[in-house]
Amino acid sequence: MPERPTLQTVATYVGVSRSTVSNAYARPDQLSPALRDRILDAARQLGYPGPNPTARSLRRGRAGAIGVLFTSNLSYAVTDPFALRFLRGMAAATEQRDTSLLLIPLPADRDVAVRALDNAAVDGFCVYCGSDTHWALAAIRARGLPIVATSPLDGAGPAEHHVGIDEAAATTRLGEHLAGHGHRRIGVVADGVHPTARPTAPVDLAGPQQAHYASTRGRLTGIRDAFTAAGVPWSHLAVVAAAGNDRRDGQHAATLLLDRPQPPTAIVALTDVLALGVLDALAARGLRAGVDVSVTGFDDIDQAAAAGLTTIRQPAEDKGRIAAELLLDPPADGRRRQVVLPTEMIARPSTGPAPRS
Repeated sequence: MPERPTLQTVATYVGVSRSTVSNAYARPDQLSPALRDRILDAARQLGYPGPNPTARSLRRGRAGAIGVLFTSNLSYAVTDPFALRFLRGMAAATEQRDTSLLLIPLPADRDVAVRALDNAAVDGFCVYCGSDTHWALAAIRARGLPIVATSPLDGAGPAEHHVGIDEAAATTRLGEHLAGHGHRRIGVVADGVHPTARPTAPVDLAGPQQAHYASTRGRLTGIRDAFTAAGVPWSHLAVVAAAGNDRRDGQHAATLLLDRPQPPTAIVALTDVLALGVLDALAARGLRAGVDVSVTGFDDIDQAAAAGLTTIRQPAEDKGRIAAELLLDPPADGRRRQVVLPTEMIARPSTGPAPRS
């Protein structure tokens, strides 16, 4: 087998010192752009992936940390109710294994983001609610570390695991529940439709597969399937893309739907947080959830029960715990590396029969 190229291999090839090559990765401001580009080009030609931050930091070759990749800012990770429960589950598993969590956002500047991923001293990555951000996946795959995702990843390799739910099956049950109550004018409030932040606005999607996030595509697919079976084609569903998974965005989206010439009799929100905003919009107009307009959410966060929200319950903490376990104690049986968790539809007073026209 040919020897694995090292930092010294690159230094000899370019004709510079080892420290100069090291600076090209760790301290790029110390070099001219032309010299750094020459070093990085040589490294790519030689097949050198860059310094191993784990080996740099710990002689035992283990960083003792898992990197959790959020395709949003860190404020989302520490304020979103579902994300917090997921992290709580991960923390419970990692604490038992003397391992910590490193939260990694994806800033808008790709060079900065890739440098953060390259230099993160971790033993593996968890991609939380991964989008089709192929450049970020390419960066972490280049590290050669284990990966676990909460949504299926395209081209997943043998060291890439998945723990999630059947998103489409879950929302199909919600759609069937509403269709069974006679609802045919349906509004949908969806986050994760666009790859970058945009204002909350109606969107014309040719189909669910146009949404950016895999979880959003799955949930839209279930809604489409349920209402197509009930005689309501996809083109008749009114979809509003929320700027983010924020209660105010849900309220704004619901306002846009309720202002339509023929407002929906039911609004399906793809998260509970958005659904709570929908309930706020109804209350502001003196409308009753489950009587004037039915509302559904997704996740069953703590506030959902208090709000009487019909929703899909998914095991957030179990998902986080299993994600950590798949990274730290991967099963020998490859079939056990893809875990699909159960979901349950919880019917509450926010849904009821469609009002008579």
